[in-house]
Amino acid sequence: MASKKEQWKDELYGDAVREKLEAFAEAGLDSIPDEERDEWFTRFKFWGVFQQRTGQESYFMMRLANADGILEPGQLRAIAEVARDYATGPVENPEYGNGWLDLTTRQSIQLHWIELEDIPEIWEKLEAVGVSSRSAGGDTMRNITGCPVAGKDTHELVASRPLLDRFQEELRDDDTLSNMPRKFNISVTGCREGCAQDSINDVGLEPARKEIDGEEVTGFNVCVGGGLGSRKPRVARDLDVFVADEERAYEVVRGFVQLYHDHGNRDVRARARSRYFVDEWGTEKIRDLLASEYVDFELEPAGENIREEYTYNAGRPQTAGKSDHVGVHEQADGRYYVGLNVAVGRITAADALELADIADKYGSGEIRLTRRQNPLVMDVPEAALDDLLAEPLLSKHTPEPNPFQRGSVACTGTEFCSLALTETKVRMARMLRWLRDNVDVPDDVRQLKIHFSGCTADCGQANTADIGLFGMRAQKDGEMVEAMDIGVGGGIGEDPSFVEWIHQRVPADEVPGAIASLVEAFADRRDEGQTFREWVDSESPEAVSDYCEPTETDFEDPYMHDAKQSWYPFADTDEPPESTATEPLTSD
Repeated sequence: MASKKEQWKDELYGDAVREKLEAFAEAGLDSIPDEERDEWFTRFKFWGVFQQRTGQESYFMMRLANADGILEPGQLRAIAEVARDYATGPVENPEYGNGWLDLTTRQSIQLHWIELEDIPEIWEKLEAVGVSSRSAGGDTMRNITGCPVAGKDTHELVASRPLLDRFQEELRDDDTLSNMPRKFNISVTGCREGCAQDSINDVGLEPARKEIDGEEVTGFNVCVGGGLGSRKPRVARDLDVFVADEERAYEVVRGFVQLYHDHGNRDVRARARSRYFVDEWGTEKIRDLLASEYVDFELEPAGENIREEYTYNAGRPQTAGKSDHVGVHEQADGRYYVGLNVAVGRITAADALELADIADKYGSGEIRLTRRQNPLVMDVPEAALDDLLAEPLLSKHTPEPNPFQRGSVACTGTEFCSLALTETKVRMARMLRWLRDNVDVPDDVRQLKIHFSGCTADCGQANTADIGLFGMRAQKDGEMVEAMDIGVGGGIGEDPSFVEWIHQRVPADEVPGAIASLVEAFADRRDEGQTFREWVDSESPEAVSDYCEPTETDFEDPYMHDAKQSWYPFADTDEPPESTATEPLTSD
């Protein structure tokens, strides 16, 4: 029997939801009957509109969709203006104030504290410059990820930008495929580094080569059924399919999307993700059905995967290739892109507006976003680099961050998420500063990837980090406090692996000390040139656990209380103020 959410979606979903959402916005939030709110809020997610957690019911998060992280000239400015004018809440965040943007691990942007009544005006402003929130959430194809410098990369092996655009315009925009069994992620990597992280997506295309009719051609291998979350992560499985041209690549991906749409589990939501579908069916059965019913050409067996070139988040030495896009890098056309580091992915509206100005002044105005929550300023002439690097904003969001800041990723946490068990963004920002000031790292180690997810859904991709943190709760001194599980040794690439969880439910104020002890052991015991992941692999799990000793330090964690039980972690009041909007608010 189909789940309740499947019944709701079967009645109304996809593009048709927009008209109802706009009608509710015009009439006001209170016009949605209490008994129908779960139903409508489930549908709103398709349009990137999520009701915030308990205690914040008057407010919404809006997620945007921009394939491959590309923000064309003028788009970041419009988003930042929306953040400044509409994404402001009743309580300021102690680190970021009011009005800011969150950069996500799927190369998109989230805005918080949005009021339902404002959404039509927000859409009007964003859509005027080509920015949409359609299909940014819910049970549908989410934002498509790719190499953020596709079409610009000096080492691009296979052109992916035309294919990414086609997926966006023809596949994601197809309303007949809007209602998927669960959320569905597509990625394409045409570069050596693998920065779309195809192996943790529902379907991914990875660069490959193959001899066909005596000629060596480049194209893509297809993998399916990857994903994180629920402590059951999966590496995408090889479908044994090689596609050598854009048309066939598009048709194979569309075919798998349609196959999963038709046959995915709609009865048990906990088993509805494609990784379980691939577990249950197996790649051979899926390939056979794909070939017989969903594509009209013979499938070519997989070619030689170029994963040995994979360096992005792969735990390999810096000399092997780029592990992120931070810093100054030459483009194929002789110009440069400059990758800035935005710690934990949160940037104020004022900084985002300044970044848009800088992109216009020194580059083409185009900004691209990476899967590591960072922005890239594109198309900078060599003669303008020194002036760009001297801009005051780049001392804050620097292209030369310290190793801890450079490797950081954090999800939303209990600030807004109903699933999270801990506050993440502010805690991580303060912990990064403490680690910077108190822990020495070898000179040749340019980054340590520390990823923090507020729960096991793993939106912060803790499973793929050097040091992964899952939000938990624990008892300490007779009180319930925020805590973390600590894992080590994750990474994807040539030899993908997920973290080994070595400590459970460590009180949050003891986690910085544990990380410090672990990093100090790494610095003392590593071989020359050895990366953190390589060092962890060389040690026994028991030894690494011993090195990672939870302990209190002078780090002051102000959010040790169980923030899950408060309406907002940073509020002094027990009850939230109600939204008073009855009609769209102006920027005044």
